Amino acid sequence: MNIPMLDLSEQYQALKEEMLVALDQVMSSSRFILGDNVKKLEADVAEYSHVAHGIGCGNGSDAIHIALQAAGVGSGDEVITTAFTFFATGGSIVRAGATPVYVDIDPVTFNIDPAKIEESITDKTKAIIPVHLYGQTADMEEICKIAAKHNLVVIGDAAQAIGAKHHGKTVAEYGTAATYSFFPTKNLGAYGDAGMIVTNNDEVAENCRVIRVHGSKPKYYHHVLGYNSRLDELQAAVLNVKFPHLNKWSKLRREKAAVYTHLLNEQLGDLVKTPVEKEGNYHVFHQYTIRVEKRDELQAFLKEQGVQTMIYYPLPLHIQPVFKDLGYKEGDLPETEKAAKEAVSLPMFPELKQEQQEYIVAKIKEFYKK
Repeated sequence: MNIPMLDLSEQYQALKEEMLVALDQVMSSSRFILGDNVKKLEADVAEYSHVAHGIGCGNGSDAIHIALQAAGVGSGDEVITTAFTFFATGGSIVRAGATPVYVDIDPVTFNIDPAKIEESITDKTKAIIPVHLYGQTADMEEICKIAAKHNLVVIGDAAQAIGAKHHGKTVAEYGTAATYSFFPTKNLGAYGDAGMIVTNNDEVAENCRVIRVHGSKPKYYHHVLGYNSRLDELQAAVLNVKFPHLNKWSKLRREKAAVYTHLLNEQLGDLVKTPVEKEGNYHVFHQYTIRVEKRDELQAFLKEQGVQTMIYYPLPLHIQPVFKDLGYKEGDLPETEKAAKEAVSLPMFPELKQEQQEYIVAKIKEFYKK
């Protein structure tokens, strides 16, 4: 078999007729920037997230950056976050003028460990960015308690976790704001770059709307330094076609994850650590990530067998060359560094077939039997 990490072709064929109509309507209207499709998507995603505001922007990285600036984070501030994440989390903090402070992860969920946060708070700390990695929320109740105690902003990086819940609440209902990415590979993916900030905070929402259009309000009058980061109509139209299917796709991802977990635990036992859904969480499985020994050798073997896998993330942010001036060194975040050597993600998408999953697990078993 040849099994990709993600196959969007079947999804497109199912939506093709509706998608082409939606795109033709946009092009016929000649309204390409911040039109009715963007407004609809912003309203629908905000309602889905159980908050008042959705602010579409150019991508998920800009969403984090804009949300930080809108919440008052800037030069001289420190932002506590995890190093086990995509570069955009740390990069956006620096782009906002602040300094990232990296703390270690919970080895079970891969998310930021709340027990490590308070010891890293200084008089410069302004915000916390918990990352809801692989589709499972961080421990937001505990994180928000810490933030309230120290009067800190909380911006949830939910790039991989639209639809995920923590004790019945969406990621957007905790803290100051949350951010989504609609990169094509995400659970709700556009056909290019797109992102959104979701919040219940009226002031932060208005600041986001101003910042995404060069900081102008009214047009051509600039009181703050903003950016050109608008969600365009074509991407919003694509997402409006896909959005009604999101809950169904999340349910299918959870079903695929359950199949993987059953097969892996039954056939490989302790050789593979399967994902754990923490009590009170609703995991949407953007990725199905396991922990194994001889990870790189396993990945090479599976590639030979036609199975694509991905490593998210092989080099944690605290030891990335671009952040060397922060002074971190190997050994500072042991759980993060261990996870970076053991974690590998298996193919995951709603259309994944059980026979494909059985083949993948059989090949993993074959590798370890050797």
